Amino acid sequence: MNRVMEGAAAVPAEGARAGVADRQGQLAPLMIAPAIAYIVALIGIPFVMAALYSLSDVTTGDPSIDFVGLHNYREVFYDPVFRTALSNTCLFALASQTLVIILSRILASALMQDFRGKWLARFLIMLPWTAPIALGTIGWLWMLDSIFSPFDWLLRRAGLLGAPGVLLGPMPNLYWLGQSGLAMASVVLVHVWRLLPLATVIQMAGLSSISRDLLEAAAVDGATGWRRTLEITIPLTLPIIGIAFLFGIVFTFTDMTVVYVLTRGGPVHTTQVLSTWTFFRGIEGGDLAQGAAISLFLFPVLAGVASLMLRMARRAEVT
Repeated sequence: MNRVMEGAAAVPAEGARAGVADRQGQLAPLMIAPAIAYIVALIGIPFVMAALYSLSDVTTGDPSIDFVGLHNYREVFYDPVFRTALSNTCLFALASQTLVIILSRILASALMQDFRGKWLARFLIMLPWTAPIALGTIGWLWMLDSIFSPFDWLLRRAGLLGAPGVLLGPMPNLYWLGQSGLAMASVVLVHVWRLLPLATVIQMAGLSSISRDLLEAAAVDGATGWRRTLEITIPLTLPIIGIAFLFGIVFTFTDMTVVYVLTRGGPVHTTQVLSTWTFFRGIEGGDLAQGAAISLFLFPVLAGVASLMLRMARRAEVT
């Protein structure tokens, strides 16, 4: 009788010990706590420090924090280089991501077909995404060199450059990174090259989710390839396209490597973006307060983009 009672008493004790891992109300906060601590340490604390710095006159030479109110924001807003950087950031992001979405849809549609060597084509397309950003940009720095550029050699061989009366002029080389228009086009080109693989993979995932029976039924009904694309594949993959576009916007807005390595914001700040101008003013210039104020102008844009990304992801999950 005593053994039975001891066994009955032992069962609730073991159940109580096992219940901690089985209760979602206790297990979920325990599992998510490391992620919250990571976000607070790497994002929350630097964001609060940037907000404090932007309201002070702190510099690398004088680290004391003396509050000056909104003085730094007024100075930044009336800075012509900041306005140029802001417009360039929007231009680079929108132009590059528009090209990325169009080209990634073409590549994704081609890679969904059955052809010989498809695995090799997919591997080569993914290479720009796997390579380090700085290393790939240095490669582009050589390809866009004003003397040794292979693009100039191809243009001369094609009869488009280096002779009187040709389309691109009699000069033997184009100054890709020395003229404002060509420099902006070069930065957009490198952004497209870098982000195209990720967008292609996302679009392939969206295309693979479409039922083949639906496409075959449309083909039987006489729908052409363009009509199937415009009326079936694009509407069904629109949430996926939106997510790829917003991801690219975030990457482009926050990236400084491409502009820093290629042009350092030149010529004469015509390719300057917010991230590079923040670095030049805050780190190289030593004005931490001004750099923090410039960086915080990215926050409302990125917060809005993040909100749209979550909304579109939720819509895609529901549909």
